[in-house]
Amino acid sequence: MTHIIPDPAHAVGSGLLPPVMEPTDAELDAIEQEMPLILAEVELLDAQIAVLDRPLSGVDVQRLRRAFRRVLAARRLLANRAAGGSEAA
Repeated sequence: MTHIIPDPAHAVGSGLLPPVMEPTDAELDAIEQEMPLILAEVELLDAQIAVLDRPLSGVDVQRLRRAFRRVLAARRLLANRAAGGSEAA
């Protein structure tokens, strides 16, 4: 029986799938530069998930605001760095 989507275990060596490509040094550097923003966004997402199924308490509101402010600060630093500005907050 032939499948429309080949089994990945057999397709890699057969030329059906492209070879696995590792990220370049430039891509790894870009990821490292964006890591504070990525971590801040993960923290915000964690805070949002934590309050999905319950009413917000005062502590929940503070946690969400703090996480959102960290995302904004990380975005600002990243934008300033990309524009050639300083990294000072």
